[in-house]
Amino acid sequence: MKDNNKLAYQIINTESELRELATALEKEKTVAVDLEADSMYHFKEKVCLLQIAAKQANIIIDPLQINDLSPLKPIFFRHDIRKIFHGADYDVRSLYRDFNIEINNLFDTQIACRFLGIPETGLEAVLQKQFHISLDKKYQKKDWSQRPLPEDMMDYAAKDAVYLVPLAKLLEKRLEKKGRLSWVYEECHDLSKVRCASSDDDPLYLRFKGAGRLRPRNLAVLESLLQFRKQIAEKKDKPLFKIFGNNSLMRIATAKPVTLQHLERIKALSRKQTAMYGDIIVARVRKALKIPAKDLPVYPRKKGPVLSPKVPERVKAIKRWRDARAKKLDIDPALICNKALISVIAVQNPRNTEEIESIEEMKNWQQEAFGRDIVTVLRKVR
Repeated sequence: MKDNNKLAYQIINTESELRELATALEKEKTVAVDLEADSMYHFKEKVCLLQIAAKQANIIIDPLQINDLSPLKPIFFRHDIRKIFHGADYDVRSLYRDFNIEINNLFDTQIACRFLGIPETGLEAVLQKQFHISLDKKYQKKDWSQRPLPEDMMDYAAKDAVYLVPLAKLLEKRLEKKGRLSWVYEECHDLSKVRCASSDDDPLYLRFKGAGRLRPRNLAVLESLLQFRKQIAEKKDKPLFKIFGNNSLMRIATAKPVTLQHLERIKALSRKQTAMYGDIIVARVRKALKIPAKDLPVYPRKKGPVLSPKVPERVKAIKRWRDARAKKLDIDPALICNKALISVIAVQNPRNTEEIESIEEMKNWQQEAFGRDIVTVLRKVR
């Protein structure tokens, strides 16, 4: 069923309206939340719309018109009001970053879907499967910072949160039946505490995929290019990828072109990019190549401990057990035990449930549900 019907909703764009809404929401037991941002269009992303659906209300809040969203903070902070999201990681980080909003009693319907073994967990796919409702996602990647927003985009936004309350109820019943509801509750609690990384003083290459493979000289070139890209992006108020793609920067850092002709030969940039920035890029490469060897950046690497030769055997044994158990439970094996956790367990080699409980990387639900099994598996590795 295509959801072409317009939903009634209220737009909140003044502080007085927001305070009235906050007072009304104090009486709710559950609210569903979604947001729209502009990360595809601006250097510094921001929340552009906040959608809240409750029992008797479907609300769109415009944070670009309201400077202070603090009246909502108590609602999100309260432990006795459930906040339902779908794929909350980005939303939790964004709400805290932009408005210092902390969230308690969060329930993520996407996490719930994963723990039920539902293969496609995007909201569109889930609503189609569970309620036979088809959402039109054509506005998902539009510029939500534009004002005024077209009516069609507002109608689209109004539908994203409104189905989350009935969806959560349905998924909770199924999770409880399978004995996995407490697992999801713990995962959601941990998710509610995630925050955006604040590492403005760190070299940019530390957040660049593949930088760890580069030699110090190439790393110096890459850092210079990353700083240059950031400067342009900030000046033009565009996201980084719309200035230069990561692949382009990696090709330049690897080839280290010191002439415009060399830069053109490696075809890392378009003709337009080369015409606009080619001379500056070549100059930056040359400057990086003159940095004394002792001053070159070195990618930080943690020196691992000396491991027992039995560790690889333990890893294989845990993986075999995990995959078999995941198949039986019909869920993603990584939910039971991801690669990083398997390595930690294999190194620590817990011999009883008390030692399992001392592994900080394990969640409580993992220890309770699978701790004894893991100990049994490890005891068989001699």
